[in-house]
Amino acid sequence: MSVDFRQRTPAEYAQMLWRNKWVILLPTIAVAVAVGYVVWRLPDIFESRSRLILRPPQISTNSVPQLNDADLSARITSIGQIVVSRTSLEPLILKYNLYALERSRGVAIETLVERMQTSDITIEVDRSRDDVQNGFAISYRGRDPQSVRGVTQELAGKYVSGQTTDTQNTAVNTRTFFETQLNQLKAELDAIDARRLQYMMRSVSSLPDSSQSLISQLEGLRSQERTLTTEIGRLGDQRTALSNNVGLVEKQRQDNIANVRNQMTDPLTTPAYAQFTSRLSSLKSELNNMLTVGRLRPKNPEVTAKKNEIAQVEGEMKAMLATHEASVETRVKQLQGQTDFSGATIQTNLKLINGEIERQRRSLAETTAAIGQVAARLNQVPGTTVQLQAIEREYNTKKVLYDDLLRQKASADLGVNVAVNAQGETIQVIDPANLPAAPIAPKRQVLLALGLGLGLGLGLLFAAAREAPGLLKVNTTPDAEHYTGLPVLISVPMIRTPTEVRNRRIKHLALATAGIVIAVLSVPALIIALRFTRIFETLSGVS
Repeated sequence: MSVDFRQRTPAEYAQMLWRNKWVILLPTIAVAVAVGYVVWRLPDIFESRSRLILRPPQISTNSVPQLNDADLSARITSIGQIVVSRTSLEPLILKYNLYALERSRGVAIETLVERMQTSDITIEVDRSRDDVQNGFAISYRGRDPQSVRGVTQELAGKYVSGQTTDTQNTAVNTRTFFETQLNQLKAELDAIDARRLQYMMRSVSSLPDSSQSLISQLEGLRSQERTLTTEIGRLGDQRTALSNNVGLVEKQRQDNIANVRNQMTDPLTTPAYAQFTSRLSSLKSELNNMLTVGRLRPKNPEVTAKKNEIAQVEGEMKAMLATHEASVETRVKQLQGQTDFSGATIQTNLKLINGEIERQRRSLAETTAAIGQVAARLNQVPGTTVQLQAIEREYNTKKVLYDDLLRQKASADLGVNVAVNAQGETIQVIDPANLPAAPIAPKRQVLLALGLGLGLGLGLLFAAAREAPGLLKVNTTPDAEHYTGLPVLISVPMIRTPTEVRNRRIKHLALATAGIVIAVLSVPALIIALRFTRIFETLSGVS
């Protein structure tokens, strides 16, 4: 059968606390002393604060446009990134000898800059004053009041100068951008002008204004072409007639030459040639008889002599024919060499007509080519018109952009003048950085109370651990009655001998002495642990 745990009365709990008073008191004192020492040694942290405001433009917003809230926020954020950048903060650390202890320990400058950015510098919108609009505050925490104020002043000054520089740079960059765009567009407009001029010079013969002149010129050339064609046809007829006459005259001359050949005596019909023929036949017959009848050999002297006679006769016959042919050719050459005045006249006229025809054909070819050129130029007029219109449209489009950029550049020039003279929106310090009179951290009373509470909690934990085993045992009369369910009739108190009493006192004294020694020795250990873990530095904002 299970029995519920017996609840103790407040008096019993008070007795437990009294029995464990030293178990509770010693850890409380040790922890409180250690925490007090660590907290007391924490350095004072001072904070300097400066308020800034975004001053509105000093001239009418009709002349200079005013930034909207989003642009203002973006600009302040951008300037803030520059102000708290490593390039800006590292010189301040060296100038004011910030974080000297950390730097002596070898902490990297990058780590100190990051700490300064994330925890020591605070930038926030300032809503603490009703008369301040578009304001913000910048604060810095450090260990030396003078350094804190100096750093805060410089950070605020960097905001002011950064905003002025940013505004001027923005205005100058804007003007430079528009100048670059204007120069580029001006170059493009000049290029279009030059291209239009070159195209007009190259197409001067096919410009829209020259179409009527080209039509009239084309009609004149076609009329001239028809005239030349007719003249060439007429000259061709004359040439044909003269060519026919030349053929007749030449045929008659050749007939005359042929008649001369026929009229000259043919040597084959002359008696002399007949005698040679008869003698040649006789000699060949004699030679044949020598070879067949007389059976003489071909190398026989008589045969050889006969062959020589035959050869001599044949030679004389050939000489007679050659002489006749030579006389005929001489006569023919004489006839051919004689001037045919009628044929020469016809040939002269024919050459003149051929020359005239050739000249007329060249004129016709030139006229035809001119017609083709004029027609091509006339056909190019619509294309030239379209091309010129396209160039004109391109020019007008870029001219509109150029005029718009010119107006924007004038506005950018005004913005540069406003930025240079600080007449636009600027950041102004309304509350300079103060010299802190009292530290804002650490909150030593709070930390001491926290340490005392930790020590007391640790003592109570030790007391609970010491009393816990006895709570599960039957130690008192109420325990016996509760767990047995029976009434206690009689109880006998514990009776100790004098020796037991003395030993008990010695034991208590030894435990108390040991507790005190442990508590005393634990104080330095706790101090070292607390300083090593830097718990209170973190809680108090001191790092």
